[in-house]
Amino acid sequence: MSTIFDAIVSGEIPCHKIWEDDDHLAFLDINPRVEGHTLVIPKKPWFEVFAMDEQPFLNLWAAAQKVARHLKEKTGCERVVVVVLGYEVQHVHIHLMPTNSLGDFPFPPVDQDALAIIEETAKKLRT
Repeated sequence: MSTIFDAIVSGEIPCHKIWEDDDHLAFLDINPRVEGHTLVIPKKPWFEVFAMDEQPFLNLWAAAQKVARHLKEKTGCERVVVVVLGYEVQHVHIHLMPTNSLGDFPFPPVDQDALAIIEETAKKLRT
């Protein structure tokens, strides 16, 4: 199934491109959470980040690192926050957001129900 990112990669839909190589594209998010909010995507569509083959996965993170360093240099931010959700568009993408404090990124509050069962969760998840 084709996504908006496929149309961006093909040039059918314009974007505010800030970086590109043969296999990846970085462009500003059209719904920015902070100034400079950038998406890094593989040009080849993958449905879910942890389902990617190893080399494309490693290459995507190397591309994200290049773009994050570029964002930090150009914006003067203290840190670039990274988020991978994958629900908004069914094409792997990494959100990079320049920040200067934790307040620049709305982090979810502690889930008290999850906290209450943390020992059981640890037992269930141990290998």
